Amino acid sequence: MNSTVRIVDSYEEALAKNIVIVCLGFIINFINGMLVVTFFSNTMFSRDSRYILYIHLVINDMLMICVTVILYVLSYASPLVNVSWCCILVVLSSTTFMITPLNLAGMAIERFIAICKPLHHSQICTPQRTYIFICLLWTLGAIHCLADIIILLLTQPISFFRSFVPCYIIYVFPSKAHQEHTTASQVIYMSLVWIILIYTYCRVLFTARKAVSKGSANKAQSTILLHGVQLLLCMLSYIAPFMYIIITPVFPQHRANIGFCIYLFTIIMPRLLSPLIYGIRDQKFIKQMKEYFTCKVINVKIVPSKL
Repeated sequence: MNSTVRIVDSYEEALAKNIVIVCLGFIINFINGMLVVTFFSNTMFSRDSRYILYIHLVINDMLMICVTVILYVLSYASPLVNVSWCCILVVLSSTTFMITPLNLAGMAIERFIAICKPLHHSQICTPQRTYIFICLLWTLGAIHCLADIIILLLTQPISFFRSFVPCYIIYVFPSKAHQEHTTASQVIYMSLVWIILIYTYCRVLFTARKAVSKGSANKAQSTILLHGVQLLLCMLSYIAPFMYIIITPVFPQHRANIGFCIYLFTIIMPRLLSPLIYGIRDQKFIKQMKEYFTCKVINVKIVPSKL
């Protein structure tokens, strides 16, 4: 799809698309960066496992945006890239992509424990255990990519790593074994996450019906539903190739623009919406953000006036 885009796009179109993607990536990471600064501005957040998992999700999305934007720009600026460097970018992109749904599952489990096992929540969901869980997420995400690299070493000669190819996963991991392994891994991971989300939502729903005070339980239900919506946004990237195959025969003269729009709405935009949804819904977080950045703006205005 990207090869076709490069052939069809004129210089002006390619430049405009790259500017749009880079600017959007910068804006999204700037907004997410504000969320990260807010998290570290108050130690209250670093002592709560819910906020730790949330900010890890934001940082993971920031890293994924950086890598995907680099890969997109490279597809125009340098069509052929050294396999070793391309492998690093593809592995990092794939790892961060796999971590997002696993992190959502962890956030759903934390809300389930908070509502259904409130007496044990402070003992189970400690900051130390949360950081261990995050390390486990990166291990699970890396295992998938490590298996791909092992398959690559077994199926390709060493000279392949010194060659130059288009920096896409199908060129870096070209064998059928890679495709089968990737499909199996994604099906297993996504199925596991959906099972966790459905189970935790049902348990919280039953608890909410029995509870005298339904406020926190209902809020937890809404939060887990948002996890499901965010997971659907993540899964848009799975149907992107099928969307391209279905739409391009109808509008063949616009296949370059179709590819660009699909990339924009399935890869880039979901990384902006999901962190904002959580940040805006949480009153403590949004209050701290307003106070922190309002104070910073006031201080910036006061210092020049004194000078």
